[in-house]
Amino acid sequence: MKLVVDKTDTISGEAEIPASKSHTIRAVVFASLAEGTSILTYPLESEDTKSAINACINLGAKINKKDKKIEITGFAGVPDVINDKIDTLNSGTTTNIISSVAALCDKTINIDGDESIRRRPIQPLLDAINNLGAKAISLKNNGCPPLQIKGRLKGGKTELDCKSSQYLTSLLITAPLLSQDTRITVKNICEKPYIDMTLSWLDELGIQYENRNYDTFIIHRNQKYKAFQKQIPSDWSSATFLLVAGVMAGKDLIIKGLDLTDTQADKEVLSYLLKMGADIKLKENEIIINKSELQGFELDLNNTPDALPAMSVLGCYAKGKTTLKNVAHARIKETDRIKVMASELSKMGANIKELPDGLLILHSRLKGCEVNGYNDHRVVMALSLAGMIASNKTIIDTQEAINVTFPSYIELMNSLGTSFAIV
Repeated sequence: MKLVVDKTDTISGEAEIPASKSHTIRAVVFASLAEGTSILTYPLESEDTKSAINACINLGAKINKKDKKIEITGFAGVPDVINDKIDTLNSGTTTNIISSVAALCDKTINIDGDESIRRRPIQPLLDAINNLGAKAISLKNNGCPPLQIKGRLKGGKTELDCKSSQYLTSLLITAPLLSQDTRITVKNICEKPYIDMTLSWLDELGIQYENRNYDTFIIHRNQKYKAFQKQIPSDWSSATFLLVAGVMAGKDLIIKGLDLTDTQADKEVLSYLLKMGADIKLKENEIIINKSELQGFELDLNNTPDALPAMSVLGCYAKGKTTLKNVAHARIKETDRIKVMASELSKMGANIKELPDGLLILHSRLKGCEVNGYNDHRVVMALSLAGMIASNKTIIDTQEAINVTFPSYIELMNSLGTSFAIV
């Protein structure tokens, strides 16, 4: 399916942001590991969260959806495997987290996903799982899925090359349940706010651990997760596309539902936009945005790699030069997002240069054309933003990828005044 985008001069109205993917997946996994029945209200319903739910059902959790909530009866830290073949679809978060959860029992479990997942490196996490007493291998011996996992994890000591925060998140979630204390020495740490998100969950659930300046984590043994109730916060990663659209075309655009105190990494996008001169007003539970004349800026995206696609479009819109740096790990997402955004925006006439760890972008007048979304939800949505400021129509393939995290995106954007059409 293709998304056809016409130039948009103005968007206005109110936009309610859907729930956080990162929080929803963590909530589903924690509830599945717990004793008793947990209740999650207003979770995100998307392909990625369905992947996490199905994986946890395969490992023995009982999960029921009722209206705007999910009830989850957990397997108390020891998977009761229903299906030893887990398909994580397009979800990297699910793949990484479930890999160590699968190692909590003594059965052999195979984990696989789509072609994008099969290109995503996971060897540092597999090495750590092996060091902590289980067996985890890449079946094609290339450090990527498909995987074969056999437990049981015991604990102990390991080093972790943390080029993805999801590796550490995976171990932090499972380590409290092990029979020995776990000591994780971390190097090359990236995406610290996502680690903070996981730590905030551990704090909320009463888990005992030590964080020694993000260099070393010590997690105490023989702990348990108890059932809980949680309303899932709105998603700052999804909001990024509305924020960027607002500064390029907004007229009193109101974005609702975001928590300014939440630990989500992409909350930092708000500060990026303010540094560039955005007309943004913050009120209780509302952000009001107007079209703004922005000045290019040098931005360190190490904590926010998911923001790179949208910010690369904003670099074309802003006056002068915009540099997105220190974000080499954006190359190991659903696609090599640095390479892909340089390629596709160049087709539209952008003056953009690929850097080893980011992008250099000069103010550019974009022209609509046919571009490739690479079946990457954030790339497709970013290119739709490019289409909003481009002359002529922009045609983006693989539009269905949007369903991975933001199924209501096209409907919501059209309600605000865009001209998006699926063909």
